[in-house]
Amino acid sequence: MLASTSEDKTVILWSVSDGKSLRTLHGHTSWVRSVAFSPDGCMLASSSEDKTVILWDVHKGERLLTLQGHTSWVQSVAFNPQGRTLASASDDKKVKLWDVQTGECLLTLRGHKNRVQSVTFNPDGNLLASASGDKTVKLWDVSNTDWVWSVVFSPDGEILVSGSQDETIMLWDIQTGEWLNTLRSPRPYEGMNITGVQGLTDATIATLKALGALEDEQ
Repeated sequence: MLASTSEDKTVILWSVSDGKSLRTLHGHTSWVRSVAFSPDGCMLASSSEDKTVILWDVHKGERLLTLQGHTSWVQSVAFNPQGRTLASASDDKKVKLWDVQTGECLLTLRGHKNRVQSVTFNPDGNLLASASGDKTVKLWDVSNTDWVWSVVFSPDGEILVSGSQDETIMLWDIQTGEWLNTLRSPRPYEGMNITGVQGLTDATIATLKALGALEDEQ
């Protein structure tokens, strides 16, 4: 199935096999800028110059939810790989994350200085990339669900480790920006100290010394 957007305020669903129109979705009040299918193909998100995002049941052609919160055109939408979260990018310079079941805005990402034109998740859903008219692409860590209290570099400068109130320690490759691993602990991390390690191998140095944040010399 293929979805197309139009200046006529509609979304049309097409059969890829025979090129026939399956149904037309009406609901937006201005130009529809972007569409995205959920990973399972059951839901479609559409964004519009009317400042809204609409979630549709693909098989029934019914509107499920209307997401409101942006103050300007919504240029792009993307589902995370799990299909539970939707990202939207807007001319209001913000990126928003939404719960697709409840319609709740989970998070608003601020940092761009011009309109945000496009968003996409990495295959794991831990990182979100946003492209903007300010000539930058930003990578956002969207895996943490709470405050990040502490960050520290490995001695070789190749890995960044972050500790969060959500009881996770996350490892990042500095050269690529890639998420490497998530370590879970029984408590929040407000401080860490990494010493004498090159590359943090050997099962991540025995899970950062059994989640004591690895303070002794290796």
